Amino acid sequence: MKTKIVIVDDNANNLLLEEDLLLMANFEVFTAMNARDALLTIKRETPKIIILDVQLPDMSGTEVARILRDEKETADIPIVFVTASVLPADIDQLLCIPNSAYISKPIDTRTFAQQISLYIK
Repeated sequence: MKTKIVIVDDNANNLLLEEDLLLMANFEVFTAMNARDALLTIKRETPKIIILDVQLPDMSGTEVARILRDEKETADIPIVFVTASVLPADIDQLLCIPNSAYISKPIDTRTFAQQISLYIK
């Protein structure tokens, strides 16, 4: 059985690129373009890892992460924030969320799937 991943990004190009890279690496990929759809998809699919953009149209990625951490079913799913926001204060805020990591945009297409694999338990 393939490892399930949920990718959340409101930029269709980023979403498609990340999805293609992970499909080529033999993951089972589910996508969402906003926080509401992401939360529904994550609860339905129970992925092994969540790739989450910080800037979403309806709620920030950090708010989504906090909601997930407060629920028993999703509290331990690793979250990898993929964001162009790389100020030290922003990184610290992301990494204060338990079981989280971050990758800066633009992603390295040669190593992205391998980087994501490192965070899967």
